[in-house]
Amino acid sequence: MSKTIMTAAALAAILSLAGCATTGDAPVDISGAEVASRTLDNGDLIEEYRVAGQLRMVRITPVRGPAYYLYDRDGDGALDRDDADKLPQTYWKLFSW
Repeated sequence: MSKTIMTAAALAAILSLAGCATTGDAPVDISGAEVASRTLDNGDLIEEYRVAGQLRMVRITPVRGPAYYLYDRDGDGALDRDDADKLPQTYWKLFSW
């Protein structure tokens, strides 16, 4: 009986990780976007994606650590912010294959 429970728990864990996997698609439409890249003094790479001159997404690739993203989901020209702290909402890509 305990082997069945362990097998079920392992299967549930694998399925939950598969559910968290991202496909790499941005949650905003960046088709036809112009990409401007720049490198900061500390080595971080900043890539700005603009559609019709309006900033839609920013991808930050630090020298150490995974890349993260900032989005403008509502198309108002400003990156999305958390209402409580007025900080940009940061997104990481967890998995890709």
